[in-house]
Amino acid sequence: MHTLSPPYSNALSYLHRGSEPTFRVVPTRITVKCGYGFESSSFSQGVGSTRTDWQSACAILSSKVDSQNEDSNPAAAGENIAAVNGHKSAVTDLNLVHVSGEKTLPPKPLTISDLSPAPMHGSQLRVAYQGVPGAYSEAAAGKAYPNGEAIACDQFEVVFQAVELWIADRAVLPVENSLGGSIHRNYDLLLRHRLHIVGEVQLPVHHCLLALPGVRSEYLTRVISHPQALAQCEHTLTKLGLNVAREAVDDTAGAAEFVATNNLRDTAAIASARAADLYGLQILADGIQDDPNNVTRFVMLAREPIIPRTDRPFKTSIVFAHDKGTSVLFKVLSAFAFRNISLTKIESRPHRNRPIRIVDDDKNEGTAKHFEYMFYVDFEASMAEVRAQNALAEVQEFTSFLRVLGSYPMDMTPWSPSASPSSRGE
Repeated sequence: MHTLSPPYSNALSYLHRGSEPTFRVVPTRITVKCGYGFESSSFSQGVGSTRTDWQSACAILSSKVDSQNEDSNPAAAGENIAAVNGHKSAVTDLNLVHVSGEKTLPPKPLTISDLSPAPMHGSQLRVAYQGVPGAYSEAAAGKAYPNGEAIACDQFEVVFQAVELWIADRAVLPVENSLGGSIHRNYDLLLRHRLHIVGEVQLPVHHCLLALPGVRSEYLTRVISHPQALAQCEHTLTKLGLNVAREAVDDTAGAAEFVATNNLRDTAAIASARAADLYGLQILADGIQDDPNNVTRFVMLAREPIIPRTDRPFKTSIVFAHDKGTSVLFKVLSAFAFRNISLTKIESRPHRNRPIRIVDDDKNEGTAKHFEYMFYVDFEASMAEVRAQNALAEVQEFTSFLRVLGSYPMDMTPWSPSASPSSRGE
């Protein structure tokens, strides 16, 4: 039986601590590519300060090693520094500047600033999102952290890695849309990685049909966008009389950038009005989503959980499974119903490590095969509340696996489906 994560095992002791800050996005374009080999341009703006601090720390360590080994040559010193920082390369690979001259300054003593952690409360946060500038995820990051520094990532997996590798302090990822449903990829990644949900943001989605200046709609032969955006505008595109092919790409703003970069005069993109401004496109049609009540829910992720409180509405997200399949689901739901805890979402995903369960059938020949599932549940209660702690203690008795993904403040901001992006300041 798996136990609850330590940050939530004694939630009442956390009541008197602070909560998550909010900030403003600076429109800085910083792109993080897939994997661990990030582009050199990724450190040229914003994130470069972290690299500079790291290099300064390396230089301090270098001077301390040199002072202890006066007769050592520069190459040997470089090897020592590389070993300290976990690298096998020479010190020149770290882009450190060696000071030449007859007199050598004494090593600079370490200060508290040399040991300071990543920006936290009251400081500018680096916020990773999937897509390119102009994406709805960037707008959600701006709503969640108005003072944050946006870091664009080309894949959802890279967004998680950016936070885990300290390239970013927070991540903002979509998990469900009111028309398209759940973004299953991100639910799977929540289970694979050990980041914590620290907040949520609900963002109205306002689609526009974008094309190069001077292009008329009757000249279009195709429309490109994210698969969900294409599905959300299918009926409107038909009503506009557009006999065009639909082509899916990675994200909405990326579609706009692709049209502008390649000077495609026969292709339009479905994206936001901000994407039109960024990439110099004209808006052929505004608000083309089939349903005006189109909203996407995003979650904010961090390396550490926030402290659950009871002075405002909270939501808690969990994931669980059982060796005997779905028969335990009713008992789990009863644990919440008995304590009058409202569930806001139930999502099932196939168990990746054990997708099929084989059951012997005595009456017929052969075996019965059933899918094994992981269940994701969101409920309206804080882990600081006794009823939530008791509910999860009971759920733990019925499950073979239980993990708290996060306990975080609910998004209580008002939302108007008819509001345009300009009136909302996006």
